[in-house]
Amino acid sequence: MRTPRNDALGSDQHDANLPSRLREGPGVGLSNHDGQDSPTPNPSRKREGNDGDSSRKREGNEPERTCILTRRTAGRDELVRLVLGPDNQVHPDVRAKAPGRGAWIGVSRAELETALAKGKLKGALARAFRSQAVEIAPDLPDRVEQALARAALDRLGMEARSGTLINGADRVEQAARAGKVHLLLHAADAGADGRRRLDQAWRVGGAQELGRAQGLEIPADRTILSMALGRENVVHAALTDRGAAARVLAALTRWRAFIVGTAGLGRGDDAAGHGPADD
Repeated sequence: MRTPRNDALGSDQHDANLPSRLREGPGVGLSNHDGQDSPTPNPSRKREGNDGDSSRKREGNEPERTCILTRRTAGRDELVRLVLGPDNQVHPDVRAKAPGRGAWIGVSRAELETALAKGKLKGALARAFRSQAVEIAPDLPDRVEQALARAALDRLGMEARSGTLINGADRVEQAARAGKVHLLLHAADAGADGRRRLDQAWRVGGAQELGRAQGLEIPADRTILSMALGRENVVHAALTDRGAAARVLAALTRWRAFIVGTAGLGRGDDAAGHGPADD
């Protein structure tokens, strides 16, 4: 599940059936109606501004944030936000919804584990939160990965409920050949023959015009994917709406980048200086 083969990348009942590595760990709530997946941080801390006075802007005026570990900048949807709870524990806030000052990271799981083990992460967070009372649980990398997985799977589920996601090999193939597919997805345990068949159908339908030569592998098997979508035996899926495809691609890319450490997670321009984490 940690070595996808492509180049990119809820209900309580459903979560009860998920493998433990995809359940939310302590301190990380499952998504709810307001999309929040983090505990309530210290109310005494200042609410994060939308952009911050020192935020750099990407093309289209999208605010950029700075990774506290690499000092590189990237858009919010490429980074992972961490928040300090009232118990001084650090929690992942991958949806960037929790109030309070946040610190942003754009590293892989392996890089985060190294920074945690060597004390670099604690020092960077102490500066970002302007507090020495920062406690980091050793399972933080696990909880970040779980939160990214939940955010991506929730996004897939929302698109399925809105009607922009289809599944079933025959239905996906027909839509792909007709040029109606904006993003093709395969479960991690999808067979090679099925992948080739649908990838070819998508190429016939214009995948290369979208900059793609094959479908993307979701770092989850068909069982997890089926539970996320509320459908049976989902092995292949496709997004038939351009906006929906972009939303899903962003969530999957961030999840995959954290797992395998490829470009796409905070690999933007080098940041100038060492401003506050939320700037």
